[in-house]
Amino acid sequence: MSNESKLDELIAVTARLRAPGGCSWDAEQTHESLVKYLIEESHELIDAIETGTREDLLEELGDVLYQVLFHADLAAHTAGEQFDIQDVAAHMTAKMVGRHPHVFGDVSLETADDVVAIWDDLKAVEKPGRTSVLDGIPQGMPSLALADKLLGKAAKIGLLDADAPQSIPVASEDELGPLLLAIVASAKSQGLDAERALRSTLRDLQTEIREAELDARAIDSTDAGIIAFPAAD
Repeated sequence: MSNESKLDELIAVTARLRAPGGCSWDAEQTHESLVKYLIEESHELIDAIETGTREDLLEELGDVLYQVLFHADLAAHTAGEQFDIQDVAAHMTAKMVGRHPHVFGDVSLETADDVVAIWDDLKAVEKPGRTSVLDGIPQGMPSLALADKLLGKAAKIGLLDADAPQSIPVASEDELGPLLLAIVASAKSQGLDAERALRSTLRDLQTEIREAELDARAIDSTDAGIIAFPAAD
C-alpha cells in the first residue's frame, strides 16, 4: 500500500501533465501566461468564502492550490529558477516561524494588537533593502484594497491620525456598501471613472507618504549631528 499522501499525488499529477508525453497545453504555459488564471481562481475562491457552500470552498481552494503547484513545477524546470514546491514550503515555514517569535521563541505578545505592532519590524529584518513602508505593496491590488492598505501605512508613520473622528460616519458594512455604490453611480452618471479617480488619488497619497518619510529621515540625521543636504537634480 502506498504511503503517498493526496498532496503528493497531486504534485505527481501536475508533473505528469507538464512532462514530455503529457498535456501539450500545460507544457506551453509560463508564469506570465498563467497570471490571468491565478487572478480568476483567486476571485472564485473569494466568492466561495463569502457566499458559497462547503463544497464550493473545497473546490476553489483546490484550484488555487493547483496554481501554486503549477508555478512551482514550472520553476523546477526553468533555468535560473530551479526550485520546487518543497523549496516553496521550506521558505514559507521559515518565514512563519520567524514572524511568530511569540509562538516559536521567547517573545511575549499577549494580544493580536501586540502582534500587529511588531509585524513591520519583523519584516524589516527579513528584507533589509526596503527603505519605505510602501515597499512591497503591489500596485495591481483592487483600488479599495490598496486604499485601505495605504491609509494604514500613512497612519503608521503619523501622516494620518487613525483615531480622528470620521467625516462620514458609518456603523456597519451594510451601511457602507450602499454608500460606496451611490458614489460610483453618481460618478458614472456624470461620465467620471471612479476607479481611475481613486487610483490617481492613491498615487498622490503615496507621494505624500514618501515625502513624509524623507522629511523624517532628514530630521533624524540632523538630530544625530549630521547635516542633510538636498540631492542635486
